Amino acid sequence: MITARDDRRRTFETVPPGVEATTWWGRAWVAALEERARDAARLVRGRAYAAEGHVEAVTITPGRIVAYVRGGRPRPYRTELALTAFADAEWAELLEAVAADPAALAALLEREVPQALAGSVLPGAGELVPRCSCPDVARPPCKHAAALCYRAARLLDEDPFVLLLLRGRGERELLDELTRRNAAHAAREQPEAEPDFPGVPAREALARTVLPPLPAPLAAPAAVGLPPAYPADPAAPDPLSLDQLATDAAARALALLTTGEDPIAGLTLWQDAVRLASAHPTAGLTGSARALYRDLARATGRTTTDLARGAAAWRQGGLPALVALDEPWDPPAGPFDRARPALLAAGQGSFRPDRNRLTALNRQLRLSREGLWYAYEDRLGDNDWWPTGTASPDPVTALVRRCPEDRPDRR
Repeated sequence: MITARDDRRRTFETVPPGVEATTWWGRAWVAALEERARDAARLVRGRAYAAEGHVEAVTITPGRIVAYVRGGRPRPYRTELALTAFADAEWAELLEAVAADPAALAALLEREVPQALAGSVLPGAGELVPRCSCPDVARPPCKHAAALCYRAARLLDEDPFVLLLLRGRGERELLDELTRRNAAHAAREQPEAEPDFPGVPAREALARTVLPPLPAPLAAPAAVGLPPAYPADPAAPDPLSLDQLATDAAARALALLTTGEDPIAGLTLWQDAVRLASAHPTAGLTGSARALYRDLARATGRTTTDLARGAAAWRQGGLPALVALDEPWDPPAGPFDRARPALLAAGQGSFRPDRNRLTALNRQLRLSREGLWYAYEDRLGDNDWWPTGTASPDPVTALVRRCPEDRPDRR
């Protein structure tokens, strides 16, 4: 907690750079000393001292600014500027004027000296009294006091509460008093409450109330509904594209609702295109579905055959199956050491290994990183492998489950 005593003493180890005051009240501060000076040369030297950093830490208390200023001797001089602090009655009058003037209060909160207070708080000519421990005291101000004056002007530029502290009050106590007086002014100006709007006792307003429990959430639908039919209009987007977007958005929403996970989060452009195409088996493609395949292939830089093969893999086992199609890898020896004897014992023949693949004539098994086997078939004998069947952790089961997929016409 900051007490009034603590609030009425401020020490500035550093002062804002520059010598010239930038605000009108900073310039008025300097003028109060310059107009009393008897020797302009001392002001010039004081300005140079201030610019060269001869003024050390500046301490401000009611009625006084004190600092040590280094001169030509090794030991710095104790220099001060005195300004008469206001009595309590003067402060009461000044605070009442500020509290009653919204513009003055706003200026002060913006750290500006209100114009209405200029004549009250700024020092007049001769009111700023310099003192210094140097021997050059015959014709004040000396160059040390002038240097302190110029540095203090930069403090006032940044924070006019420094000036008000010199007049006797700290920033915190001033703001507290202004808040109290401003609230009193507002209360006096507040119109009386209309009788139609009676107040509510604070105890009643703050009393705890028990709200009824929220209703249970509705059950998630079992499946995605059908989107509306879109008319074929040359000026409108393609109806198939609109149908595809609406159906896909509904499917994603249902997945998020039931599982809390987005089914396509993290998919690449190619993987998402394959996912969209997988909803349309290549056998018996309609003209609009063929257009979808063509557009997706063009967007991904692949052929429609590549897309149909990827869609077959997606229907076979989703993203892991597509990865098994696209990305060969080197599995550990264990799965192959168990799979080849099992296939031979089941009468499926001898399979030769190549990376994550086992091949025998026109049949092939591919092992995914998840430990599942995916069956492939080369129907034309031209090393054109197509996914078939469903995945299984058992290679024999995956092989015998295969059911050939129709492929796009390559004629």
